[in-house]
Amino acid sequence: MTTLTDQEFLRYSRHLLIPEVGLAGQEKLKASSALIIGTGGLGSPIALYLAAAGIGRIGLVDYDMVEDSNLQRQIIHDTNTLDKLKVESARARMLGLNPYIQVDSYNEPFTAENAMRIATGYDIIIDGSDNFPTRYLSNDVAVFLGIPNIYGSIYQFDGQASVFYAKEGPCYRCLFPTPPPPHLVPSCADGGVLGVLPGTIGSIQATEAIKVLLGIGSSLVGRLMLYNALEMSFDYVKLKKNPKCPVCSENPTITELIDYEEFCGVPGHHIDEMPNEWDISALDLATEMKSSSPLLLDVREPHEQKISNLPEAKNIPFGELASRLSELNTAQEIVVFCRTGNRSLYAIEILLGAGFRKLKNLEGGINEWAEDVDTSLSIY
Repeated sequence: MTTLTDQEFLRYSRHLLIPEVGLAGQEKLKASSALIIGTGGLGSPIALYLAAAGIGRIGLVDYDMVEDSNLQRQIIHDTNTLDKLKVESARARMLGLNPYIQVDSYNEPFTAENAMRIATGYDIIIDGSDNFPTRYLSNDVAVFLGIPNIYGSIYQFDGQASVFYAKEGPCYRCLFPTPPPPHLVPSCADGGVLGVLPGTIGSIQATEAIKVLLGIGSSLVGRLMLYNALEMSFDYVKLKKNPKCPVCSENPTITELIDYEEFCGVPGHHIDEMPNEWDISALDLATEMKSSSPLLLDVREPHEQKISNLPEAKNIPFGELASRLSELNTAQEIVVFCRTGNRSLYAIEILLGAGFRKLKNLEGGINEWAEDVDTSLSIY
């Protein structure tokens, strides 16, 4: 067992006083390792608390840069690390908090091609991702490696957490055998999230990770915790192992990593990196509007229009689009837009399915319009 230094005895003294942790437990934490997928809203509190707790080796997987819009909730980063790699920003903060740990950073997307290489050797995986392909990938890697997967997700005021550990209970696929249709799944980037919510869920994930590593208490294995910040309510749903689970059952049909983006029908990473034949840039649209009058269809929520707005646009929120198609003319050219171009791509799919063909998607959304065409508009 790894022994503590004199400095660490003082640093972890409040742990040493707890009978369930004590010296043996703290030495066990120092000898443990955890891989954190994502250094964003959930990853921030997870990484900070695991570093402070003295987990000996912590891995960070991310490939983004720190942006202004992150700082409302991603508290491991700060203004001084804007435009820097998230994994390096997080690593510096963690080592500043606790120089007695090892932090390994992986500045790359977590994919089927590199996941086993990255995750092998860690005691647990903690999923702080924000998309379904990565969640299924994290689950399958954990099952194949025989280690726990600490799950969390957030949206607006709601959060979930569980511990998926196939050796002791269900895995993520037991709960969600198939992913939901892409257009029915809003993201925090589109729908927003209360800044403190990932602090609550991420702290719970960190708590579960420490408990699992120490082998103490009653974990969330076999339970899904549901949290609502507006009501300040916690509910629990009992989960059972699926005897026909394709990955963790006695006779699995999935025995190796698959193409998770194809499986979920969505890109696991930036949707704006995907080439799309329907895209039109803000500058090209501005030029086109000098000689023609396409219908500008705003699929954002009404409260978003108070932030920035194109007065000539027709507003049909994405969630209402399928039921309000009769308000649109298939013969008219329609340019669909949202905040950054994500929801509008899914709106294009709905319109195509309804027989519309004269369609364009404003690439980058109204934010790109505000940046390239009308700088008087706010970017959010």
